[in-house]
Amino acid sequence: MLVDPFEANAAAYLRQQAEIYGMELPLDGKLVKNPLTTSNDSSAKDLESFHNEIKDCQLCPLGATRTKFVFGVGNPNADLMLIGEAPGKNEDLKGEPFVGRAGQLLDKILAAINLSREEVYIANVLKCRPPNNRDPLKSESDTCQPYLKQQIKLIKPKLILALGRVSGAWLLGEDLALKDMRNKSHSYNGIEMMVTYHPAALLRNPNWKRPCWEDMQKVRDRLAHSQQQGVA
Repeated sequence: MLVDPFEANAAAYLRQQAEIYGMELPLDGKLVKNPLTTSNDSSAKDLESFHNEIKDCQLCPLGATRTKFVFGVGNPNADLMLIGEAPGKNEDLKGEPFVGRAGQLLDKILAAINLSREEVYIANVLKCRPPNNRDPLKSESDTCQPYLKQQIKLIKPKLILALGRVSGAWLLGEDLALKDMRNKSHSYNGIEMMVTYHPAALLRNPNWKRPCWEDMQKVRDRLAHSQQQGVA
């Protein structure tokens, strides 16, 4: 299997540049944020400030092809954070995650456990749409990783729900099948994490709606338990 030289060397290059330039890199005559330093060195104290820091990112080729940077949406103090894979066509046009048919289904899934997208926080592993909605390359995920880490750090959710195999495997750092991640409680940097089907997969195969509902019941119960502990 051939390895993309860019994919193999991008993270190493950014780390090397971080040692030379610190938090910023020279790009087309301007200084831009280096994502490999962002999670540790960002001065942003809230999501809006952080969004403004990184919204013009051009550190991977997807920056040149996107329509809009898709940062995330929802409650900045949410107990539940949902993380998908990457923006699709509708998300790229609007600049908001999960706004197409899959997003409409996600709203219904949340409503089934008495939540709305205004009460949770929704983001993606990638902030820019990959061409033809292909899976993210490792180089792209590695470049975007500190952005998502900082979002999680600012939100401080009690539970993370990964939507789909790609998101779950990326967050866990293991190339696992969805069946090997579902029905288990995982940990992401000390935060409880669960994995379920991506809404787009449910549109392709409605037979997965029942097991997804079983997952969401567990999400509801885990949130209720964590909230009770917080009150106690």
